[in-house]
Amino acid sequence: MIEVVISRLGLDSATQSHVVILQEKDGPRVLPIWIGQPEFESIVVQMHNIKRPRPLTHDLCKSLIVSLGGEVRRVQITRVENNTYFAELHIARGNDLAQVDARPSDCIAIALRVAAPMFVAEGLLSDMELEESPEPFGSDLKNASELTADQLKEYLERLGPEDFGKFKL
Repeated sequence: MIEVVISRLGLDSATQSHVVILQEKDGPRVLPIWIGQPEFESIVVQMHNIKRPRPLTHDLCKSLIVSLGGEVRRVQITRVENNTYFAELHIARGNDLAQVDARPSDCIAIALRVAAPMFVAEGLLSDMELEESPEPFGSDLKNASELTADQLKEYLERLGPEDFGKFKL
């Protein structure tokens, strides 16, 4: 397993689907994973430390894990089958360790909330060429932590493909 970080978020113009691009922590290899709109928004909210009036689903997951005495040790994206990625949350509670099957997008959103490291099976990483984009989220999200839920929704609705950063597959 290779440790990864979020390199950027993007929009696949062919499918109009959101993509999270994970990059090996100390190297150039990447793994693009296509994700849904709610998971994308949850990741963006956490990356920009935006406070919501009510917890999102991934906030609830964090609260459940923590309140039951658990700790997310790591998340792992383990394999791909029929164009579907598989991942696991590794949750420790006392001397017990549970591996919970989950979607990669949910694992990423939860890992961000609990500061857990993310890992990818080495065979899933590729030497994809990424085009540089100086500001993948656009410059008008500078004070994101001060946005209300309605302002965030309005901001996300205004985003276009050029705001996310470009990549080549």
